[in-house]
Amino acid sequence: MSEPTFATLVSRWYEHNARDLPWREPGTGAWAILVSEVMLQQTPVVRVLPAWEAWLTRWPTPAALAEDSPAEAIRMWGRLGYPRRAVRLRDCAVAIVERHGGEVPDRLDQLLALPGVGTYTARAVAAFAYGQRHPVVDTNVRRVVCRAIAGEPDAGPATRPADLVATEELLPVEPAAAALASAAFMELGAVVCTARAPRCAACPVESVCAWRASGRPAPAGPTRRPQRYAGTDRQVRGLLLAVLRDAPGPVPHQRLDQVWHDDVQRARALAGLVTDGLVEPVGEESFRLIGDGPPVPLPRP
Repeated sequence: MSEPTFATLVSRWYEHNARDLPWREPGTGAWAILVSEVMLQQTPVVRVLPAWEAWLTRWPTPAALAEDSPAEAIRMWGRLGYPRRAVRLRDCAVAIVERHGGEVPDRLDQLLALPGVGTYTARAVAAFAYGQRHPVVDTNVRRVVCRAIAGEPDAGPATRPADLVATEELLPVEPAAAALASAAFMELGAVVCTARAPRCAACPVESVCAWRASGRPAPAGPTRRPQRYAGTDRQVRGLLLAVLRDAPGPVPHQRLDQVWHDDVQRARALAGLVTDGLVEPVGEESFRLIGDGPPVPLPRP
């Protein structure tokens, strides 16, 4: 009798240890899964759960969101962070309605063509919503494969084509089993094979892990530190956006001036929000969320 494969070991572990998350429930539709994948980018599960439920209650289909304004998408996004994701998700809903009759497509090329849907998200939807065989590679998966297969402590800052190839080689041939393995790899990296405190004793592939066998060497380069938030442009952007999000209409410039003490940094953050398509000027002295009201007349040449 042959030894179980790497994917089999991780999938068996997953079936008994996976977190109970609503987007993993049988019968969850592709739209709900797409929303979860966009929200989970750079955001902890505990913060995503209530936002995901509220979002789908209000907009249970792409058509429902497409009929609403970008401003309302930003408002519903709340304090999840990286609010451009809200606008992209709304743009994605519009494209799904216009190109696919309101149904999230099941073809990888069509998913990749949607606004705001990248390599990871497209493959995640194809695998988790439609049970297809695709390498779904995020930071957690790259870490698991890099450690267990290559024996390296760190997979680097970004996904490379080689990461997709290495992960695909581990997937079972049968699509449903491959989709399960993709979810299992991700879960293992999220809760066991973590970046700073891996729990090797609880790992289902400890006995075959190349990194473990080599003595768990530390990364050769400097350890990446978490990005600070306090005092950054990102914090100022969040403060400005919070005022605009809570306002029923345009906000005078004088009100926004009260948000942050540094005039130069505040102006830079506000300009960034405009450039990113989150905020638009109304006249010369006020601002509002993008699309929050009648169209703004273009300035005369």
